[in-house]
Amino acid sequence: MTLPAGAPDPFKGLRGVFAGTLVMEAILVALALLVVVRFGYTGAAGAWYTGALAAAMALAAGLQRRRWGLGLALVLQVAMVAGAFAHYSLGVAGLLFCLVWAYLLYVRRVVARRMAEGSLPVQQQD
Repeated sequence: MTLPAGAPDPFKGLRGVFAGTLVMEAILVALALLVVVRFGYTGAAGAWYTGALAAAMALAAGLQRRRWGLGLALVLQVAMVAGAFAHYSLGVAGLLFCLVWAYLLYVRRVVARRMAEGSLPVQQQD
């Protein structure tokens, strides 16, 4: 079943949540850059990696309206966990955000299922 004409797109709201989550992650990774610079294992390489990861997450937040935006966000989660080579705290934060993203994907699946069933509140006939 589809949405009635003029009804808000529930996936648009989810994309906003995805973008907001990426912004929070970008802030966390940018702050982790201070830890990596001071206590990191790999010196400048780890600092560059962490800085590039923070910038990529901020950029990906703006790209969530694209069809491939979610895939990019999930790839960045893997990159964040891999950042444990620079400092373990980046990997731990990456694992925690993987749990957040797993929940967001679950919510997306539930919304898609309810939309297919026609049981979203916006799809109900008056």
